[in-house]
Amino acid sequence: MKSVKIFLALLYLGIATTPLIWMSITSLKERKDIISVHSKWIPAQGDFSDEDPRFNADLIAYFQLGNRYEGAKNSFYDYLINSLSIGIFSTIASVCMGTFAAYGFSRFPVPGAKDWLFFILSTRFLPPLAVVVPVLLMFRHFDLQNTHIGLIFLYTAFNLSLAVWLMKGFIDEIPTEFEEAAFIDGYNRWQVFYKIVLPNSVSGIAVTGVFCLISAWNEYGFAMTLNNQHASTVPVYFAGLQGHVQGMPWAQVGAGMLVFVMPIVIFTVLVRRHLLRGVTFGTVKK
Repeated sequence: MKSVKIFLALLYLGIATTPLIWMSITSLKERKDIISVHSKWIPAQGDFSDEDPRFNADLIAYFQLGNRYEGAKNSFYDYLINSLSIGIFSTIASVCMGTFAAYGFSRFPVPGAKDWLFFILSTRFLPPLAVVVPVLLMFRHFDLQNTHIGLIFLYTAFNLSLAVWLMKGFIDEIPTEFEEAAFIDGYNRWQVFYKIVLPNSVSGIAVTGVFCLISAWNEYGFAMTLNNQHASTVPVYFAGLQGHVQGMPWAQVGAGMLVFVMPIVIFTVLVRRHLLRGVTFGTVKK
């Protein structure tokens, strides 16, 4: 039975990592091998003297992260830094405000709490691009277009509803007796929240942070519509590669995607213990 579990785990691991492996191989291939109708798993080594140096197959020589595709004003590094700064700050803002709001809904008798929670959730009913025109008009009015802070505000607003609902579920599972005992010991409301609620909500914060970060990290529509070059993110960078004069540089895309997914993978690995507990929190009653 144990061997069957190991086999299934390895099979799933192989299926799950195949796209990453293929991207890694693609980033090392020559252009002629990439566009060939016959798939080649092992990158060929040859003379690149007759090749355009921008399409050199070697990962280090071909895809130096400071390179710019033709017509671009910024390098891949600039777009990656934009994605990191916008994604991290919007995630922190969403999780912090969502945690405070969820604590209020969970612990205080808010008039019309169910209606307010439904209203908060309703902000996710429409696809984001359905409101792109009014958002664009607001950004122009407040001069937020093509700015990092504009996208941070926008992603925070869209992820806030998810953060509130997720965190409320986790905080509801924390027994109120813990807080009542702390009040008896002389703790004030802030001390109870900081020393009792937050430590018991770490798993929920980790789960909420992962979902909010992934949402902001992969968002394309608003990043493309509300920016040109200054605050554009990596998805916009990849979309710009489609207009390359010599065709889609798939090696550059493959190498760039590997770099792009690394922060999400690293963050998920770092909080994996909290994620495992968080996704099962409240499913088993003692």
